[in-house]
Amino acid sequence: MTGSFGPSGTLKLATFVLSLLGLAVSAYLTYTHFAGIGPAGCSAKSDACVQVQFSPQAEVFGIFPVAVLGLAFFLVMVPMTSPWAWRLPQPAVYWTRLGAVIIGMIFVLYLVYVEIIQIGAICPYCTAVHIMTFLLFGLLVFDAAFRGPGTAASARR
Repeated sequence: MTGSFGPSGTLKLATFVLSLLGLAVSAYLTYTHFAGIGPAGCSAKSDACVQVQFSPQAEVFGIFPVAVLGLAFFLVMVPMTSPWAWRLPQPAVYWTRLGAVIIGMIFVLYLVYVEIIQIGAICPYCTAVHIMTFLLFGLLVFDAAFRGPGTAASARR
């Protein structure tokens, strides 16, 4: 059973599952971008996901797709939210997890702005990743607000 200061098993499981799902969707979006195909269910040129995925804003400096940033984010978050990481007493794990999700959420807010204001279309797959990031953000910030970094050692229980 979790100590009074440690994160609950539900929090640990929820963050890990969200990270795995985010990794899967981000990997799929990265694949479809490089393959030059629209995601499943979004194959027509007028579909919102195709409009977003192949817009000029879908690439960072015209070099690599934004989906790669999502993939990189979740490649960090999966190990940081794994059951093993939650048991580590090192503050660096806590701060990396919290810092990454804050940066990820800021980037999501920017991407939602780009979709709505600049492109005028909302990609359902991108929205799924945004929701997963938002839920991770909410869970981890809530945990930080009520548990804080000083109790990392109690998370091993």
